[in-house]
Amino acid sequence: MSTATTDAQDLAPVRTESLAELLIAKERPRRPSALSASLTFGWRAILKIKHVPEQLFDVTAFPIMMVLMYTYLFGGALAGSPREYIQYLLPGILVMSVVMITMYTGVSVNTDIEKGVFDRFRSLPIWRPSTLVGYLLGDALRYAMASAVMLTVGIILGFRPDSALGVLAGVLLLLVFSFAFSWVWTMFGLLLRTEKSVMGVSMMVLFPLTFLSDIFVKPETMPGWLQAFVNNNPVTHVASAVRGLMEGDWPAADVAWSLGWAGLLVAVFGPVTMRLYNRK
Repeated sequence: MSTATTDAQDLAPVRTESLAELLIAKERPRRPSALSASLTFGWRAILKIKHVPEQLFDVTAFPIMMVLMYTYLFGGALAGSPREYIQYLLPGILVMSVVMITMYTGVSVNTDIEKGVFDRFRSLPIWRPSTLVGYLLGDALRYAMASAVMLTVGIILGFRPDSALGVLAGVLLLLVFSFAFSWVWTMFGLLLRTEKSVMGVSMMVLFPLTFLSDIFVKPETMPGWLQAFVNNNPVTHVASAVRGLMEGDWPAADVAWSLGWAGLLVAVFGPVTMRLYNRK
């Protein structure tokens, strides 16, 4: 009889008052800060690379191919020898390669939207932009890896920077600009319906910006009408700034222009991207 009584007591329904007391007995967990949420999503982007290492091809094989191809293809014709040409080319081709792989941020965003992952993210009690900022932080690591790979290959081929601090400053400036430039592709990732559309639009924008610059040749060798575009191209300012820093100089004007372009890109495309994200 006692056993039956005990079982009946254990199976008795929980009173509403007791359940309410249980729920409010402990404090609710604190809402994560903007920095904490952004770093968490950045770590998620890094873990995706761990599980799909093929994503590293664009920051390893692609940069090596670019350095070798342009150095030996144009070096003899433009500078007399590949070893001479790489002194001018490497900072520019470094900028070109990193800027071109920024488009994969938009592709990743678009892919997660198609899979429905963003619907779950938007329901979480977190700082809204942290999801997108996390993507950009994770990709910043990929940009740093691409820079390290290209500098290593360049040194093997004969590139000799005049300042180690200048190299670090140049890479840091490039990462800042690339982080800001990635907001453009994040916007396209939210705006366009397929990842192929994102890649197509990205290449239409990137090819003129990278090839119509001072990456391969000095603007003085170009027609006057083309120089007007090249001299005001943001990629030209970044490439000139990185080249000057690696040569041991301090190109204040180009550095200021590069940082100014970075600030303008974030100020314009950041709010537009967040508006699209909130309405998606």
